[in-house]
Amino acid sequence: MAQRLNIVEEKFLNTIKKYNLIKTNDVIVVGVSGGPDSITLLTCLDKYKDKFQYKIVVAHINHLIRKDSTEDEQFVENLCEKLNLPCEVKRAEVAEIAKTEKRGEEEVGRKIRYDFFDEVAKKYDANKIAIAHNMNDNAETVLLNLIRGSGLSGLEGIQPQEYGKYIRPLIECSRDEIEKYCEENDLQPRIDSTNSEDIYKRNEIRHKVLPMLKEFNPNIVETLSRTSKIVKENNDFVTQESAKTYTKIAKKEGKNLVSFELAEFNKLENSIRTNLIIYTINDLLGSVKDISKVNIDDVIELANNNIGNKYIFIKKNLKVSVNKGLISFEVIVLK
Repeated sequence: MAQRLNIVEEKFLNTIKKYNLIKTNDVIVVGVSGGPDSITLLTCLDKYKDKFQYKIVVAHINHLIRKDSTEDEQFVENLCEKLNLPCEVKRAEVAEIAKTEKRGEEEVGRKIRYDFFDEVAKKYDANKIAIAHNMNDNAETVLLNLIRGSGLSGLEGIQPQEYGKYIRPLIECSRDEIEKYCEENDLQPRIDSTNSEDIYKRNEIRHKVLPMLKEFNPNIVETLSRTSKIVKENNDFVTQESAKTYTKIAKKEGKNLVSFELAEFNKLENSIRTNLIIYTINDLLGSVKDISKVNIDDVIELANNNIGNKYIFIKKNLKVSVNKGLISFEVIVLK
C-alpha cells in the first residue's frame, strides 16, 4: 500500500494542481529567507522538480535589520550548495532607506524584495516567482485590510496566484503544519527574532488579535481564508461585468479621455458603477493606487447631482466632470 503523503506536501501538490500554478518547463524563482515557511517551500519544490520537470533558482535578500541576518544569508547559501541550486543574494539597508524616504520598514522591505525577485527572474529567464505565504499570513492580511477599511478588494487577502507570475503553493497550509513539517524533516530553519516583537502591525494581529478571536472561533484562520476565497469569486464576477459594461458604453477619445452618457451611467447597479469607475481609472492611469472609497463616492455623488459644468479632481492629474449629458474622466497632462 502506498505511503500517505505528509499533509504539507499533500496540500502543496493539491494547491499547484487546483490553481494550475506550475507547468512543465517553468523556471521558478523561489524567495527564501531561511525561515520555516520559505525553507518548507524550497524543500517541497526541490523534492518534486524532477517529477514535474521545472527548474528553480533561489533568491535571498538580506535586509540588514537584525544582527544575525548574515547568518540567515549563509544558511540559505549553504542549503543551496547542498541541493545544487543556483542562489542569488542581495543586501539592502532597509532601515536606512526607510528613514531616508520617510516610509515604513515593512513597505520598503517588501518593495525591495519584489524588485529583487523580478531582477533574478529576468536574469534566469524565469516565468514564475514562488512566495512562501501560508494560510495564517492570509488570515492576518484579511484582518489588517478590514481594520484599515480597504474595501472588498482588501478582503480578498493573499491569493494563490497573482498576475500569472507570483505563485504561493503553501497558501492552504497552516503555520502549525509548516512548523511540524520542519521538525519532522529536521530542516532546522532560521527563526526571525522580530516575529515575536509587536513592533509591526502584522505582529500585533498575530500575537494579540487572532488569539482573542480564536476564543470565539477556534477555526478563525480557516474561516478567514475561506471568506477571502468567497470575496475573490464575487469580486471577479463584478469585475468581469464591469469590463463588459465598459466595453459597451465607454466613449474613448485618445488615451486621456473616457466619457459615459450620464443617464446610462446613473442607471447602473451601484456595485457595477463603483467598479466601472475603478476600471476606468485603471485604464487611464494604469493603476488605482491611492484611490480611496471617498474618491469613488465623490464621483458617484457628482453623477447623482447631475449639475452641468461641475467637476472634481480625484488625483492631481485626473479630472472628473459632468457636462452636456456626459460624465467624463480626463487625464490632465501636468507641465
